[in-house]
Amino acid sequence: MYAMYILRSLKDGSYYIGSTNDVEKRLKRHNSGGSKYTKSKRPFELVYKEAFKTLSEARKREYYLKSLKSRVVIEKLIKKQAAIV
Repeated sequence: MYAMYILRSLKDGSYYIGSTNDVEKRLKRHNSGGSKYTKSKRPFELVYKEAFKTLSEARKREYYLKSLKSRVVIEKLIKKQAAIV
């Protein structure tokens, strides 16, 4: 199983969108400084994820959300998920 995920920086409130086959492992890597882009914005918390059968599907969703360049859309997704849980 693969996932598209959204992280929120606890340092500055910015969001990072990615995809992986192991969200927990990837979050640890982001928080340990193993990712160049997110190194200066750590620590992060996982705020949203969606499951997919293939990495290709997860990446398509990731790229779509990134193409919107919209914090409002990201926050709506997070709120919608919170309402379901």
